[in-house]
Formats: sequence, structure tokens, C-alpha cells
Amino acid sequence: MNDFRHSLAALRAVLAAAGLAAIAGLAHAQISDDMVRIGLMGDLSGPYSGNGGPGSVLAAKMAIEDFGGKVNGKPVELLTLDDQNKPDVGLNAARKWLETDKVDAIVGGSASSIALGVQTLMKEKQKPYLIAGTVTSDLTGKACSPMAFQFLVDTYSLPKAGVQTLIDKGIKTFFFVTVDYAFGTALQTEATRFIEQAGGKVVGSVKHPLGTTDFSSYLLQAQASGAKAIVILNAGLDLSNSLKQAAEFHITKGGQSVSVFGMTINSVAAMGLETAQGLNITVPFYWDRDEASRAWSKRFMERNNGVVPTYIMAGVYSAVTHYLKSVQAAGTDAGPAVVAKMKATPVNDFMSKDVKIREDGQVMRPVYPVEVKTPAQSKGKYDFYTIGTAIPAEKIFRPLSEGGCDFVKK
Repeated sequence: MNDFRHSLAALRAVLAAAGLAAIAGLAHAQISDDMVRIGLMGDLSGPYSGNGGPGSVLAAKMAIEDFGGKVNGKPVELLTLDDQNKPDVGLNAARKWLETDKVDAIVGGSASSIALGVQTLMKEKQKPYLIAGTVTSDLTGKACSPMAFQFLVDTYSLPKAGVQTLIDKGIKTFFFVTVDYAFGTALQTEATRFIEQAGGKVVGSVKHPLGTTDFSSYLLQAQASGAKAIVILNAGLDLSNSLKQAAEFHITKGGQSVSVFGMTINSVAAMGLETAQGLNITVPFYWDRDEASRAWSKRFMERNNGVVPTYIMAGVYSAVTHYLKSVQAAGTDAGPAVVAKMKATPVNDFMSKDVKIREDGQVMRPVYPVEVKTPAQSKGKYDFYTIGTAIPAEKIFRPLSEGGCDFVKK
């Protein structure tokens, strides 16, 4: 009788092991083409390449390496593209990736015009689109997609915090110097609304082409307007060049404030603290905020010629890591299943602790008010920011009910 029981127990163990092996095999079989392919596109060599660019590529590689280079036993491959800030280049590449190269997900940090087109394509192909660097709020609003995720800030959250900071200082009149494409237009539109709601007034604005090197005529118009705040709405090399020239014109000595609503740390490094000191901005990540951010940033800098990561680069790492965790948990790289798992799972990494993803794809992370230090306050290389108390996501991101996203439950 005992022998029979032992035999039965052994049989059950064998069957259980066989069942687990079958389940594991099924999970492996559900990885299409025995490979998880991630495409990353952005400006890799142009005016915004310092914001994300090669640093974002490195961050994605680190995320894949930290995950072990495989998910559910299948290798992970990273494809990259310099979209040159050209919508036709970005959209054509995304289509080729999906239809020919069998890419399973795309990470985007491109110009708004590119991101909006790619998001539509990803929705059509039912593939996850991970946005880390593009900031138009339309991506979670009127142009939203159930397949897309906004991992960082947008053109609603940036000006909302920036305007409130200036209003709190008693500033009531504003002049915008804005880059002439979708990013700048969206940022100025939202900022104008927040200014008027707070009782302030926009007294004028001027737009400049992407890649401008001489900002003198734009800054002279802003200076002549008499506005108490000159707000520069651009990024990358445009921002560095415009702020340097604003300092040369001694605008602040005339009683006008020069402000920005979106800035990555590479711009501060490029222009130096003499120029950037005193600027007030908000960021979702700072390399020196806590032990976890310092540890990751140290590893990053060792592979990036000692150059500090921007919040966009950190966001790419966060996006790729969360995607791979969700593929593993779903047991498949099928888009809808992975998206469902991503939204059901809080984001946890060195920059995010139990951060939920909202129905419209917004990652509800906190942001931090920052004041750029003076040269005397800085204690070492890249010691640029004084960090304030975290602003909860609910206070900075657009309410879900106001976004106009068509698939969000009413």
C-alpha cells in the first residue's frame, strides 16, 4: 500500500512538473519570432540630441542589460533611428519597423509632429508606444491612444507649475519667445490659459525657427514689451543659445525675469551656472535627489563619458524596464496583453515608487520644483539644483475628465 502511495505521489509530481514545463513552453511560444524587438527613435544628432539622443539609447541598453538581456527565455533586441526631427523620416521608419522588422514596441522621444503620427500608426498596429521625451499633451488628450504611455511631463504640467511659480512672485505680465512647431505652440497655448485664469496677461509673443542661432531680434522685442516675465519656450541648443544671449543683453538687470517652463540638465551644463542661476523649473528626475538616483546615475555616467543623465534618459530606462516586466508577466509580447499588464502594474524603479498608470496612459509620477544654484552654492560637478518638496501628480497633470480622450470612461 505504501509503495502504491509513493508511486502515486511520484506520478503527481511528474505530471505537475510536466504541466509547469508546458505552461513555460506556452509562454515562450507566445514571444513572436522568438525575439522581443524594441525600436527607439529620436533626435540622435541634431539640436535636441543632448536632451535624449545617444544618452537615451544608452539608457535603453542599460534597461535591457539589467533585465538580463532576455524576457521569458527569449532575447531582447534594440533598434535605433535618428529621425532628424522630420515627420516623414520618423513615420516611414516606424512603418518599416512594424511591417518588415517585426518590432514589438517603440520608444519615442521625438518632435511632437513625429510622435502624433507614430502614435496613430501604433494604435492601428496594436503595438505599445512608450513616450519619453515628447511633451505635447495631445498624446493623452484629443489624440490619445489605448496603446500609448506618457512616461514623463507634458505641455500641460510644465506650464501649470511654471506659471504658478511666477504668479506667486507677483508677476502679472508675460511675453513668450517660442519655437515654431507643435511643441512650442502647445506649451504657449496652455501657459496662456493658466496666466489668464490667474489674472495675468500675455502682452506679446514671437516665434522662431528650430535651430536658430541668433536670438537678438526676438529678445529685443521681448525686452521692449515691458513684460515682467520673458518666458522662453524651446529646448536643446535653442534654449542654451537663447538664454546665453538673454544674459548678454542684461535683461534681468532691467527688472524683467527670464524664465523657462521646460529644461533638461544638459542645457544648464551647456550654458553654465553664471547664465542659468536662479531659473525656476520643474523636473520628474534629478540625478542627485536620493541614493537610488545617485547609484543609477553613477553607472550611467561611467558609460557616458562622465556626462550626467537628463530626466528624459531616466524616463527611457523606466519605460523600457516597465515594458519588459509586463511582457514577462503577461507571458507574451502581444500588444494588447502587454498594455493591459502595464496599466495594471505600478511602475517601480530608481526614479519611481509604486507609481500608477492612468487610463489615458499618463504615468502619474510626482515632479519636483527646482531652483538652479549660483556658482557659489554649487559644491561639485553637476551639483546644479536645489530640489523642493515633491508636487503630487494629481496637482500637476491635467485631470482625466478634461483631456478629451475618446476611450476614457465617462
